Amino acid sequence: MRQITKLFSTRVPKEGKKQISGNMNRNTRVSSRNIFLTGLVLLLFMVSSASAQEKSAMQPEKLWSLQDCIEYALKNNLTVQQSYLSVKSAKSDLLQSKLNFLPAINAGGTEYSNWGRAVDMATYQYSNQKITQFNMSVNGNFTLFNGLQNVNKLRMQEFNYLASKYNSDEIKDNISLNIAAAYLQILYNIEQVNNAKRQLATTQDQINLTKKEVEVGKVARGNLLDIQAQGANDEVNVIKAQNTLMLAYLDLMQLLDLKSNTQFDIQKPDLMITHRPSLLPIENIYNKAVGIMPEIKYAEYNVKSAGAALAVSRGQRSPALSLVSSYGNNYSSQIKTNNEITPFGQQMRENYNIAFGFNLQIPIFNRFSVGTAIAKSKISLENANLNLAIQKNNLRKSIEQAYTDALASYQTYEASLKSVESLKEAFKYAQEKFNVGLLNSTDFTQAKNNYYNAESTLTSAKYDYIFKTKLLDFYLGRSLSLKDIATPEGSIK
Repeated sequence: MRQITKLFSTRVPKEGKKQISGNMNRNTRVSSRNIFLTGLVLLLFMVSSASAQEKSAMQPEKLWSLQDCIEYALKNNLTVQQSYLSVKSAKSDLLQSKLNFLPAINAGGTEYSNWGRAVDMATYQYSNQKITQFNMSVNGNFTLFNGLQNVNKLRMQEFNYLASKYNSDEIKDNISLNIAAAYLQILYNIEQVNNAKRQLATTQDQINLTKKEVEVGKVARGNLLDIQAQGANDEVNVIKAQNTLMLAYLDLMQLLDLKSNTQFDIQKPDLMITHRPSLLPIENIYNKAVGIMPEIKYAEYNVKSAGAALAVSRGQRSPALSLVSSYGNNYSSQIKTNNEITPFGQQMRENYNIAFGFNLQIPIFNRFSVGTAIAKSKISLENANLNLAIQKNNLRKSIEQAYTDALASYQTYEASLKSVESLKEAFKYAQEKFNVGLLNSTDFTQAKNNYYNAESTLTSAKYDYIFKTKLLDFYLGRSLSLKDIATPEGSIK
């Protein structure tokens, strides 16, 4: 089964404390760095703004829901279509195994001319002149018993057909889960962009306030330069977050096999965690999943197919009894009536022969090929059983991992909620002290970064928890949907 790791990682800049000095050299270095960063940010914003204007001019006709994405992928994904072809091929093999119970009938004919001494097969006499002959035959063969090989081949192909269907279902499940993860990744990155924008807006407010305080001589100009440098860094972080969001969109579009220039956007439900997780015990989830997951069914039918293949190999030791029949006819230029060559139609009516009989074949010694085939079939059966055990073991591990991750993510989410609230109050207090000149810019920036980094951690835990709980629902046979955790009219802006 698929292994799921932590999908929604928090990407926050590492901020080192800046040491403030009142000398002119320090201010000059800060000013030069500030000018460089400001120029870089303006250039990046020009490119980003042009891209955003171009995108806004091509709004998509509809917003794709998670279910829309999954349904589209299952209809159009090339890997899924390949799996359908494998199912069709297995179905053809199954049909052929049924048709093998019918008799085999074949017809043939030969026309040739001889010069010189040769036996006329119509008269069985030697002749030294040109002979024209035509022979035709129809032969039939119907297997009465061959060690139940046809019966076991039919069972084997039935199991192969069902296994191919479950293999196709597993491919569709994997694609559905990948799309769900990519969809949630976009929602997560949207919140990260909003978080970065709020951080920039807060810094910009402080820049404006600090400018006024510098003008009246309330604070040193070094404070303004430091807070402006932080503002430039926040602008870069906004652009980085937007670029990460663009890549998340690209990932989802590639899963859907959509071209990058396709007008595409998704619905943005506001997902909320409103209660503590009420998860079934791991053993209950596993017992349910082991009976419905397609990778387990696929492995189980492979075991049954290998068992039927072993029965086919053993059937080669049995005698084979067949009903055989034949019809033959011939024409020869040597057959004459009143010194004239007997007409073709008359010879066809007079020269025919019909035969019925039985054919018995008893295997005695075939260079141990049957024994080798049986030994290899036993190995294949053992390997299929081991693969089934591996699949069940992987499924249990995946469920245990998802279960543990869900609980851990929720605990992180709860802890992050408390952290955000406390750091939010700490930031408000630091902001008030900074505004009256009781706090330097370094400590203010540190308080702001602590608050917004906690928000990023909270968002990461939120989406990781949502995905892991949806994964557990999936193991229980429930459809992938976000409706149960989306607010009625809310959406991420």
